[in-house]
Amino acid sequence: MRLSGKVAIVTGGAKGLGRAFCLGLAREGAKVVAVTRKDMDNLDQTVKMVRSLGGEAEMVRADVSSEADAKNMVQATIERFGRVDVLINNAAVYDGIKRKPFFEIDLAEWDLVMNVNVKGAFIATRAVFPYMKEQGYGKIVNLASEVFFTGSNGFAHYVASKGGIIGLTRALAVELGPHQICINCIAPGFTDTEASRGLADVSRYDVSKTPLHRLERPEDLVGAALFLASAESDFITGQTLLIDGGRAMH
Repeated sequence: MRLSGKVAIVTGGAKGLGRAFCLGLAREGAKVVAVTRKDMDNLDQTVKMVRSLGGEAEMVRADVSSEADAKNMVQATIERFGRVDVLINNAAVYDGIKRKPFFEIDLAEWDLVMNVNVKGAFIATRAVFPYMKEQGYGKIVNLASEVFFTGSNGFAHYVASKGGIIGLTRALAVELGPHQICINCIAPGFTDTEASRGLADVSRYDVSKTPLHRLERPEDLVGAALFLASAESDFITGQTLLIDGGRAMH
């Protein structure tokens, strides 16, 4: 198993992509700490699913946009498992966002999206850094989005936040590299998750523009995340891997 003995933190681990990452990491031997700021019932279910696979998992309630919460999240991981090797910055504000022209976006909503989607990844990365630095090794995987490459009508704040993640990843790759810490992005296309179903009727999504002619599923992202979390990608940093069935190419 590629991640045997490793310890991974997954933010936004209650369902959707986060749950898929937790299960994928566990199947490769990692001990998993699943995190969310709400929806503790689903987070508990994620942990139970990991344990049903024979894996080790714990759950932590934390708001990644809070520095105190992020530090507590990492401290709880260290106290339970003694180390942290992988951070997947998956937590994001997406569920419940309503499309609207940029000039109608409430500034409080803009701030919330930026605080969680960008500041949250920044803070969580700072929280794990001292431990990864001491180990001389670490892997960080950030979640961007296809919309950075294509734009998305009525989603200015979300698109901007995902562009911010790509910029942050590139900047931190330069600073983290000397410590042998790799940081990369994966950018999913429109994916069939609970959050996406709340945003649109996924059955009506036009897959004719996607070369693989089907809707993306959370499991489609797991392989790339595992690759970037493992030693197989030890000479890859600052990159963004677009995983959308070929809908957008760069």
